Amino acid sequence: MSEGDSGGKFGTFLEELDYTVFGIGFVVTAVVVAAFLLRPDAAFDRMEGINGFLWESLGWAYLVSMFLLVAFVIYLIFGPWGNIKLGDEDAEPEFSFFSYFAMLYSAGIAAGIVFWGPAEAIFHYSTPSPLSNAEAESTVAAVDALQYTFFHWGLSAWSAYVIVAIPIAYFAYRRDAPMRISTIIGPIVGFDNLDGPWAKLVDVLAVFATIGGIATTLGLVGRQFLVGLEYTGGVSLGDTGTVLVITGLTIAFTLSVALGVERGILRVSLFNMGLFAIVTAAVFILGPTVYIVTVGTQALGGYINEFVTMSLYLGAGESGGAGADGDFVGAWTIFYWAWWFSWAPFVGLFIARISRGRTVRQVATTGVLASTAVTVPWFATMGGTSIYMQATGQADILGTLESWAYDEAVAGYPLFEALPAGELLTILFLVLVTTFFVTSADSSTLALAMLTTGGKDEPSTINRVIWGGLMGALASLLMVGGGTEALQQAAIIAGGPFAIVTLIAAAVMISTFGGRRSVFLEEQEQEQDSHPASSGAVGTEDD
Repeated sequence: MSEGDSGGKFGTFLEELDYTVFGIGFVVTAVVVAAFLLRPDAAFDRMEGINGFLWESLGWAYLVSMFLLVAFVIYLIFGPWGNIKLGDEDAEPEFSFFSYFAMLYSAGIAAGIVFWGPAEAIFHYSTPSPLSNAEAESTVAAVDALQYTFFHWGLSAWSAYVIVAIPIAYFAYRRDAPMRISTIIGPIVGFDNLDGPWAKLVDVLAVFATIGGIATTLGLVGRQFLVGLEYTGGVSLGDTGTVLVITGLTIAFTLSVALGVERGILRVSLFNMGLFAIVTAAVFILGPTVYIVTVGTQALGGYINEFVTMSLYLGAGESGGAGADGDFVGAWTIFYWAWWFSWAPFVGLFIARISRGRTVRQVATTGVLASTAVTVPWFATMGGTSIYMQATGQADILGTLESWAYDEAVAGYPLFEALPAGELLTILFLVLVTTFFVTSADSSTLALAMLTTGGKDEPSTINRVIWGGLMGALASLLMVGGGTEALQQAAIIAGGPFAIVTLIAAAVMISTFGGRRSVFLEEQEQEQDSHPASSGAVGTEDD
């Protein structure tokens, strides 16, 4: 019987597969990885050249695109389109608000928030942004460091995700369109043509960007563990240890995604948010509480007041990417914006998957304002503590970073070492890195499975496990071969096309929601045919 069940499940997997998207995404990724393994120097030079071109010649496009997305999200929150329901008028949200927020936040922020928490602000404290004109390691530099950290991880990052999520959810739950990235261009190419070449291209790019983003993050999380073992215990693991660490992480998130949204992803997300709150509160209480509040408040005020300036600041170079100013903007802001764009496909698709029954305003407010409101205290606490420890001499975090070749993965360990209960905090820190990664990896694996099955809400378990194993194997291969940095750059480059896709998504929403009177009248007529008594329900959205 089990053999028959296995054959049936495998048959279901083969039947649901979109061979074009799956095949091209897999082959392109394999070719890129092979290039970095077989000819790493040439591949690195080519990739760095492309990144240099993007920074120096097209950096303005990343900045302007992200700024426009933030402005549009603010309009969605406060404008008349906020009441539009992502689903039938009587549809209720599938998850409670807290469960919904826990999954959304855990999927979107990833493990990067954990190891960049104590690291990014101290980097900016040592080398302030040219925009601030602050002296290195001064009080002004401390405020500027947190301000720019808030900027890089706040409204802008989350706006890209929400802009992708809302049109997919709207068309999927109101027009029965497939749950995939190419649904965004449905109004342009026609919903009957979502199996055409343009739609396939969009989905293939989404697969490539997602694989690159998650495999890179998996490698970085593995690096966090390896650095922790070496820093705290002097244990240096070789290639075998690296593979074992990444294999363990892969098994964890593959089990989570195989269990599905409610049994796997939701439970891990809830645990993750609880632990996140505990670690934040512990460092806030045990650390320099008054300093965190004082500097964090000033930084938040600067972030709000100078948001437009920071969003459009390119530096003093002729092309916006040359000179010290351009180096800072390119190495930090443009890097982050491209990275968020490359993550937008799978995070946006996952948010769409869990947003049935919610309104546009609810999704935008939860995905951008609420997520930023949770992110800011974390970076204020971790970054503020890191700066305070450095300034008072309680921990030489900058010295540790220098001795470790400025590997951001090491920044948290001297910080926790200087706090009471440092060993316990270090353990919790590592667990938090793991759970944040698992929640991002399992949601991205689900998104990959959806993309490669033509948009199925519940892809087969075999499909999910295959993608989980593929990303784990890819990350292990890259870590051992030294190609993680290369794939990270590939993911950044993949963010370029998705900057365009997000702008198209915004334009599609303007066209669709702006002309929603005719759309809703058509839906109203359909409702009258089947439920005459409910004919007035749709029109309330135009009030």
